[in-house]
Amino acid sequence: MKTPIAITSIASFSPLGKTSDDIWKEYLNPKSLIVEKQIGNTLALVSPLSETLANEVQTLRDSDVKYKSLDNSVLYAILASREAVKKAGWYNSKFGVNIGSSRGATQLFEKHHQEFLATGRTPTLTSPTTTLGNISTWVAHDLKSNGPELSHSITCSTALHALLNGIAWMQAGMADRFLVGGSEAPLTAFTIAQMQALKIYSNPKNCHPELGEWACRASDLTKTKNSLVLGEGAAMACLESGEHKNALGYITGFGYATDVLQHSISITDEAECFQKSMKMALQNIALDEVDVIVMHAPGTLKGDKSEFKAIQKVFSKNLPMLTTNKWKVGHTFGASGMLNLEMALLMMQHQQFIGVPFVTEQNPRKAIRNVLINAVGFGGNAVSILLGKP
Repeated sequence: MKTPIAITSIASFSPLGKTSDDIWKEYLNPKSLIVEKQIGNTLALVSPLSETLANEVQTLRDSDVKYKSLDNSVLYAILASREAVKKAGWYNSKFGVNIGSSRGATQLFEKHHQEFLATGRTPTLTSPTTTLGNISTWVAHDLKSNGPELSHSITCSTALHALLNGIAWMQAGMADRFLVGGSEAPLTAFTIAQMQALKIYSNPKNCHPELGEWACRASDLTKTKNSLVLGEGAAMACLESGEHKNALGYITGFGYATDVLQHSISITDEAECFQKSMKMALQNIALDEVDVIVMHAPGTLKGDKSEFKAIQKVFSKNLPMLTTNKWKVGHTFGASGMLNLEMALLMMQHQQFIGVPFVTEQNPRKAIRNVLINAVGFGGNAVSILLGKP
């Protein structure tokens, strides 16, 4: 790293809650937030926002006519971004915005497409409200920022790729501050049907010990069935160049790599992309100084096992503590990497490891000083971020 990159605030808006205290309390609670819910004509396992947060989204939508036509993915991003910037104290300051999404304006796109099939016509604002760039543009508009505005989709590693972009801009001297993150609102019948078609979605009949409690058995290498479950939400981090008194943590390493494509959702058996991204992120630290890895671990048979094999390849027998949050909050696609980073910062702040209830942790550490965060998307586009305690 040419200069230190500080994370001076992080905020999220998800089934875990929206305040740091509420989110930490939820992590301390060993109960999953996955429930069985009617999505369209489909009864599926999902992790939705609480009724309180859903009402906040509706309040924002009703607060101004310009917000009424926006997709939930944009509204989630606005609410999380407002809080992140407030925490960082970025008042009337110049900063860049890079917020991505795997699916984009899923709900709006499906709604308008159904209208088109039924009537042969579509509303005037269909195109501008369903473009992928909508998220960063509307967040920048809402926050009145005057820096660069970027959006992208790199499937499930989208949020951490946004973080990489922020680092690149700052390391190049083109910006001093960047708001980065991801937002996702994928709880639609069509999106769930797509995951079911891939045969990776969790079936309520396979849940144990009671319906919904362990619906997603993320990082459980003993499972015999795929158990991916979708969640929704947004998470944003404020990045600043240099050392700062209010830093929650520092980015001390980063890595990225892509597997050789075998098919559109492939990842190699030993996740070579993760091996490369982790080695790149860890090149300036001794392996035994890494205390925790927050795994991508989507709850699929191949995804979980290949990532674990990659970690074994890199760390050998000296494995850090391993965890994930997808058993609790589901897979939030493009937002998941930033929610993982938030979990890492909270564990460092409280000096308490949050494990997976149905997985026994074999390698306890006395302190949490350095945490590695992983994310990967369809096609094996991996990102690994190393965080250091201030």
